[in-house]
Amino acid sequence: MFALHLFQPAAAGLRTFTTASSRSPVLFRQTYRKSSGALCQHVAARGWQQRAFAQSTRKSQYRRQVFNYQTFLATLALLKRWAARPTFYYEVGGLTAACGAFYVANLEPVPISGRYRFRVVPYSWEASEGRQMYAQTMEEYGSKIMPASSREHRLVQRVLDRLVPHSGLQDEEWEIHVIDDPMKNAFVIPGGKVFVFRGIMDIAEGEDGMAAVLGHEIAHNIAHHAAERMSGSYILVNLAMVASIPLGLDPSFGSVAVNLAFTLPGSRQQEAEADYIGLLMMSESCYDPTAAMRLWAAMEEQDEGAPPQFLSTHPSNHNRLEKIREWLPEAEDKRAQSGCASTIGYADDFRRQVGGLSRF
Repeated sequence: MFALHLFQPAAAGLRTFTTASSRSPVLFRQTYRKSSGALCQHVAARGWQQRAFAQSTRKSQYRRQVFNYQTFLATLALLKRWAARPTFYYEVGGLTAACGAFYVANLEPVPISGRYRFRVVPYSWEASEGRQMYAQTMEEYGSKIMPASSREHRLVQRVLDRLVPHSGLQDEEWEIHVIDDPMKNAFVIPGGKVFVFRGIMDIAEGEDGMAAVLGHEIAHNIAHHAAERMSGSYILVNLAMVASIPLGLDPSFGSVAVNLAFTLPGSRQQEAEADYIGLLMMSESCYDPTAAMRLWAAMEEQDEGAPPQFLSTHPSNHNRLEKIREWLPEAEDKRAQSGCASTIGYADDFRRQVGGLSRF
């Protein structure tokens, strides 16, 4: 979420524009990594889970006792005693109903996509973590920020000025930071702080491509994906780790299982959702939605050695291309309904006249 995953900017709760490539840092692993708040803890937890899984192939890991049979037998005996109680089914039914009611009561639709998701973490947590994330990102990259007079900064500013009115986030305090670094990444911290690395601008190839990049990142904030991830992960990871102990399993086993079964698929779902929301937003802002296809095709060419999708927080570039191709008719309709046709021709003619300068 590129990249809402939490800090060095390329690391924790922040979603960055990075792809599934193992060589690309996940900034919006969200840049929350060093933060001390709740969101930071979530990202740190996810990072730990990923490290534990990656290191499980080392021989030293096999020396650990991953299953305690005696503990398992003791737990099984307790469960049998509970099942023998005359009120067992009522108790199980009551617990199930209570959990179900809690889950349903905290469902809400995601803006634009309409997907229903579970959320208990308040949006104010995102704002609080966003402030910490911003301070930490500036500490790390502040010396590399390009001046507002640079061509790169002015390009990003023009694109952002057209996207924000269609984002529903006009009240955010938007601020642009273009980082003079070859890393191919970008992310938007909750609160409107935009970070674009110079390396991604070469792949974006102009304003339309940059609109695809920024549209995707802004979409994570529109959908409040960080709050959704925290809500699910806090509950699932803690439950899994607690449940692992009476089952005789190493606590890390539960967290790894949750990561593979829920966290990673959920993250990929959010990335696809951000692609969809961002595509419609850039189209409504009169940008060419086919630029998103070209962007991900270019990323796929450079994304060698990527891990399998089921081990990645991001969908594969190929899958992204296929989904965007499915959404293009809707995006084109959105663009046409926005009255862009009368101005696009003039803009294209102007860009052809000024040539390569139009990129900046």
